[in-house]
Amino acid sequence: MKKENRKWKAFKTAFPYTIPIFAGFWFLGLTYGIYMNVSGFSFVYPMVMSLTVFGGSLEFLAVSMLLSKFAPMQTFIMVLMVQARHLFYGIAMLERFKGMGLKRFYLIFGMCDETFSINYAAKIPEDVDRGWFMFFVTLLNHFYWFSGATLGGIVGSFLTFNTEGLDFVMTAMFVVIFLEQWMKEKRHDTAYIGLAASFVCLMLFGADSFLVPSMVCIVVGLTFMRKRIERAGGLT
Repeated sequence: MKKENRKWKAFKTAFPYTIPIFAGFWFLGLTYGIYMNVSGFSFVYPMVMSLTVFGGSLEFLAVSMLLSKFAPMQTFIMVLMVQARHLFYGIAMLERFKGMGLKRFYLIFGMCDETFSINYAAKIPEDVDRGWFMFFVTLLNHFYWFSGATLGGIVGSFLTFNTEGLDFVMTAMFVVIFLEQWMKEKRHDTAYIGLAASFVCLMLFGADSFLVPSMVCIVVGLTFMRKRIERAGGLT
């Protein structure tokens, strides 16, 4: 198969997976762009940050960081806490990124929550190039966020409406992804581990600090139960 045909086939296969992400990213991207605008920043800020930072929750937090006094250590700790979950995403994708060539650098950079969920769980047809599939999933999701944030920054000065509640779009989307994964698996060991770890850590550490402990507990649980889960076909 010619290289151009292989890329095009991977693009056509990847695009439908990203349609739900498009809806969520555009709503939140528009909100972020508008938020930056009403906070006193031109559209250039959300445009550049969405292109180079590409971390939704972190970009929202960055607004207050930019408006506050210079505190590099506090900023570093905040960024580490917010984005620490990506360490676990990277560990989970080590094997899948092998042999990807130069594409792996962009795959690592663009691996947000939603992209990780698709690239990790998607059943890629055997006749579709896995590397280009993951590349186009990453590229499309990046473009959705970038375009939404840029457009929000441009039109933000002309629109005035209450955006409260728009961030729930992402919560709803994660619920859908979780349910789809639940229906694909014959056994639900991985889901039970995630739910149990998150619930216990939420009770112990509270809503503001439970994310990192939950990730640690999930990794430990998956490590101890890896062989059993693999035999059951629930972890690849």
